[in-house]
Amino acid sequence: MSKLTKALTAAAGNAGGTLGYVEDVFSTYLFTPTGGVDTHVNGIDLAGEGGMVWQKNRSGSGSHIIYDTERGLGAGGGYLSSNNTNTQSGSSTYFTSFNSDGFTTDANWPSSINVASWSFRKAEKFFDVVTYTGAGNPNASRQITHNLGSVPGFILIKATSTTSDWYVCAKSGATTFATGLSLNSTAAAGYNGPLGAAPTSTYFDTTGIFDATAGNYPNQTGVTYVAYLFASDAGGFGDDGDESIIKCGSYVGTGSATVPNHVELGFEPQYWLIKNTTRAADWWCIDTMRGADYSGTARLFPNTSGAEVAAAINVVPTATGFDLYNNNDSHNRSGDNYIYIAIRRPMKTPESGTEVFDSELVTATQATKIVTGIGFSPDLVINGVRSNANYGQQVTDRLRGVNKQLFTEYTSSESTTNGTALVSLDMDGFTLGADTGGTGWNAYSGYTSVKWAFKRATGFFDVVAYSGTGVARTVNHNLGVVPELIILKGRSGPIAFNWPVYSKSILNTESLFLNYPDGKGNVNNTYWNSTTPTNTNFSLGSSSQVNASGGTFIAYLFATLAGVSKVGSYTGTGSNVDVDCGFSAGARFILIKRTDSTGDWYVWDSVRGIVAGNDPYLLLNSAAAEVTSTDYIDPLASGFTVTSNASGTVNVSGGNYIFLAIS
Repeated sequence: MSKLTKALTAAAGNAGGTLGYVEDVFSTYLFTPTGGVDTHVNGIDLAGEGGMVWQKNRSGSGSHIIYDTERGLGAGGGYLSSNNTNTQSGSSTYFTSFNSDGFTTDANWPSSINVASWSFRKAEKFFDVVTYTGAGNPNASRQITHNLGSVPGFILIKATSTTSDWYVCAKSGATTFATGLSLNSTAAAGYNGPLGAAPTSTYFDTTGIFDATAGNYPNQTGVTYVAYLFASDAGGFGDDGDESIIKCGSYVGTGSATVPNHVELGFEPQYWLIKNTTRAADWWCIDTMRGADYSGTARLFPNTSGAEVAAAINVVPTATGFDLYNNNDSHNRSGDNYIYIAIRRPMKTPESGTEVFDSELVTATQATKIVTGIGFSPDLVINGVRSNANYGQQVTDRLRGVNKQLFTEYTSSESTTNGTALVSLDMDGFTLGADTGGTGWNAYSGYTSVKWAFKRATGFFDVVAYSGTGVARTVNHNLGVVPELIILKGRSGPIAFNWPVYSKSILNTESLFLNYPDGKGNVNNTYWNSTTPTNTNFSLGSSSQVNASGGTFIAYLFATLAGVSKVGSYTGTGSNVDVDCGFSAGARFILIKRTDSTGDWYVWDSVRGIVAGNDPYLLLNSAAAEVTSTDYIDPLASGFTVTSNASGTVNVSGGNYIFLAIS
């Protein structure tokens, strides 16, 4: 669907069209207060469309702070806290305004902490906020209308004018709801079954949401209430308006630490709210920005004021849902029932290379160093060591965890950096740890390195983690198009793993290796199962290098996206070769490899120099220091030029080459 079509559809009230993307209605935004008034731009129109912002101090104890546009700020509104029964604050402490592209906070957030925020914009088939005044009888039907445009899968209700629990009604099966739960309590569900009056696409009924014992129900005479309604698997989003961005449901724990308990959603999530309904246990609030990966799961607890906890590997996203590990009451106790809210990861297709790729020159300090201003939060960072040949190029990504690294030129399993490499992937960059041990990321004070940062995005780049089975199979991905370049690495397992590379420019019975200069080799069906990838999965054979039983793997997938990236090939001539990538301002990143014979994996980038003169390059298959004395490529507005000077390397007459270029 074109931008014009989308705009016209939106103007017509979205009738039969798309409601937009998850990025338009939800954001996890992490910030460090300055100690004054701070404006936070997350792209969510809260001022015009309305919604709710939930905030929590990650660093230490402090109540959850929840504001919404229906109650407003200041007198008659203010914040609520999910961890207590208090009335609304009646003030705008912590929060100054809802904006058209985010929100503003005030000096009540001290500068010594880190804060997590989650913005939920009102939108059909995603989220709604409703206020009402109680009318008495807890056993009489009381229908509260809403504008969710679909049946709610999860409802939170809080009295705002008197103390009360946070009433919860959550989808717990096709026709049942978990009720009698309180967001501010660890208690198990008091009631689990079909409601006397189940919610509909136009109203919810307060009857049955909470036991009416001791006057504890969400319809007391004269009491004011706010209700937050979350849709479930209702569609409406994406280019064609047929994709869901939120799902509320239930699962049964398995208790296994080794075999994941998989919950299928139909999409990859970025946010979860989870509660055990069988026994007393904390509520868990999780998101991928703070960390839900193969290094650990960062949790905040809506029912307590406690600080963030990050420990064992508990909840990890997959291409179509999420996996749960370990036998913990709060998320995967064997045989226990759980409810959840899960929200989809970003889904927009980027329109420029600067939205998804950046290269930064970093001068090492050996002290903690924040790199900012790249324009996005990266999902993959590669460290190119320019002046020291001991380390080579190091790779870390969000899905494995920032403290896990691989080396592109080695077969070794991933190693743990313990805070000496990347510390965090931030909203607008990343933070390097104090590297006095000399791991190469921020070591050797005064030396420079280049950091290549990539963001996952539809049509451009995806990251997939999987476990090997030893037998031919497919692995799901979220690239949204057919991958044209796949780079694989075994993270851990029974053997030393190479870096197999699939390319659309060679046969699906052949492979290249990122850690070797060798040309393409015949691997029959044991690597890619003699099968070309599709827009939803890629195939693996039985080879231990890509699918060892008991092994864990990571895959990086790239594709051509008009104006953003180009995965292609060319034939060398020995003379200048203009490589047209369809760009308008040239390539900022270039990776080239010869496929029909020996040839290194060369990398150039614009921050080190893609000019009409010498262009520094690094090799992904070698720990050698950067070479600065060659002019193998030149700038070209539509892509790049391979010069005649490269006639012995990346422009051998008759040689076949593949490349990845990013604008």
